[in-house]
Amino acid sequence: MSKISVNLVEPVFTTTYRVIYGDTDAAGVVYNANYLRYFEIGRTEMMRAWAMPYSAIEELGCILPVTETYLRFKAPAAYDDLLTIATSLVEVSKLTCRFHYAITRENGEGKSSLLAKGFTAHACVNRQGKLTPFPGQVMTRIEMMLEKGKEADKKVD
Repeated sequence: MSKISVNLVEPVFTTTYRVIYGDTDAAGVVYNANYLRYFEIGRTEMMRAWAMPYSAIEELGCILPVTETYLRFKAPAAYDDLLTIATSLVEVSKLTCRFHYAITRENGEGKSSLLAKGFTAHACVNRQGKLTPFPGQVMTRIEMMLEKGKEADKKVD
């Protein structure tokens, strides 16, 4: 068993997704690879809301391919479940970044179950596929997003 640690850090962005029939397999549960799509939904919506849309990042000449993933399953999701995808940006360097995720489902009475957690790591590359530093505009927005987390941590102390 893996001992990889995946913890969300502030700020945590949440979005919801309702499982469609096409996400499920013959056993009636969400097919495993779809959880990586759910991670992408969380990451894309977080960046759109708090930094800038991926389309704007691409217009600046950089692409953020996934270079590493980790996914730990805890419980299955099924057709029509309303999932909450929690996403946080936990590491950023001039060339890479890493997002952590937790996917949960409400069980009623205000309780939720953890279905999956994991991370994706990304490199910043140009259109020729060569590593390139994040454009200044992107780093500024990401740093502003991370400052939100530091302010939230200070309030807890």
